[in-house]
Amino acid sequence: MKISARNQLPASITAIRRGEAIANVELDAGGTRLVASITTEAVDDLALAVGTRVVAVIKASDVMLATTS
Repeated sequence: MKISARNQLPASITAIRRGEAIANVELDAGGTRLVASITTEAVDDLALAVGTRVVAVIKASDVMLATTS
Protein backbone atom coordinates (compact mmCIF):
# COMPACT_ATOMS: atom_id res chain seq x y z
CA MET A 1 0.00 0.00 0.00
CA LYS A 2 1.34 3.43 -0.91
CA ILE A 3 0.42 6.46 1.17
CA SER A 4 1.23 10.16 0.78
CA ALA A 5 2.05 10.80 4.45
CA ARG A 6 5.82 11.01 4.91
CA ASN A 7 5.90 10.74 8.70
CA GLN A 8 5.94 6.96 9.10
CA LEU A 9 7.53 5.35 12.15
CA PRO A 10 7.95 1.60 12.61
CA ALA A 11 6.78 0.66 16.10
CA SER A 12 5.55 -2.13 18.29
CA ILE A 13 2.46 -2.09 20.50
CA THR A 14 3.26 -2.03 24.21
CA ALA A 15 -0.27 -1.62 25.64
CA ILE A 16 -3.90 -1.28 24.57
CA ARG A 17 -6.35 0.50 26.86
CA ARG A 18 -9.88 -0.02 25.55
CA GLY A 19 -12.77 2.26 26.33
CA GLU A 20 -16.35 1.85 25.17
CA ALA A 21 -15.70 3.26 21.68
CA ILE A 22 -12.06 4.44 21.66
CA ALA A 23 -8.86 2.59 22.47
CA ASN A 24 -5.52 4.18 23.34
CA VAL A 25 -2.82 2.11 21.70
CA GLU A 26 0.63 2.72 23.19
CA LEU A 27 3.61 2.27 20.89
CA ASP A 28 7.37 2.03 21.20
CA ALA A 29 8.92 3.62 18.12
CA GLY A 30 12.63 3.07 18.61
CA GLY A 31 12.56 4.21 22.23
CA THR A 32 10.01 6.97 21.66
CA ARG A 33 6.59 6.45 23.28
CA LEU A 34 3.60 7.29 21.09
CA VAL A 35 -0.11 6.89 21.80
CA ALA A 36 -2.68 6.49 19.04
CA SER A 37 -6.38 6.94 19.82
CA ILE A 38 -8.37 4.75 17.45
CA THR A 39 -11.77 3.09 17.51
CA THR A 40 -12.15 -0.24 19.28
CA GLU A 41 -13.59 -1.52 15.99
CA ALA A 42 -10.27 -0.68 14.28
CA VAL A 43 -8.36 -2.54 17.01
CA ASP A 44 -10.48 -5.61 16.33
CA ASP A 45 -10.39 -5.29 12.52
CA LEU A 46 -6.60 -4.98 12.52
CA ALA A 47 -6.24 -7.77 15.13
CA LEU A 48 -3.97 -5.53 17.20
CA ALA A 49 -2.33 -6.96 20.30
CA VAL A 50 0.64 -6.22 22.54
CA GLY A 51 3.76 -7.06 20.58
CA THR A 52 2.23 -6.46 17.15
CA ARG A 53 4.59 -4.60 14.79
CA VAL A 54 2.89 -1.62 13.12
CA VAL A 55 3.77 1.55 11.25
CA ALA A 56 2.58 4.77 12.91
CA VAL A 57 1.52 7.16 10.15
CA ILE A 58 1.40 10.72 11.43
CA LYS A 59 -0.51 13.41 9.56
CA ALA A 60 -1.02 16.60 11.56
CA SER A 61 -2.31 19.98 10.50
CA ASP A 62 -0.56 21.76 13.40
CA VAL A 63 2.66 21.24 15.29
CA MET A 64 3.26 23.38 18.36
CA LEU A 65 6.60 23.90 20.11
CA ALA A 66 7.28 25.27 23.56
CA THR A 67 10.41 26.00 25.54
CA THR A 68 10.88 25.05 29.17
CA SER A 69 12.71 28.21 30.18
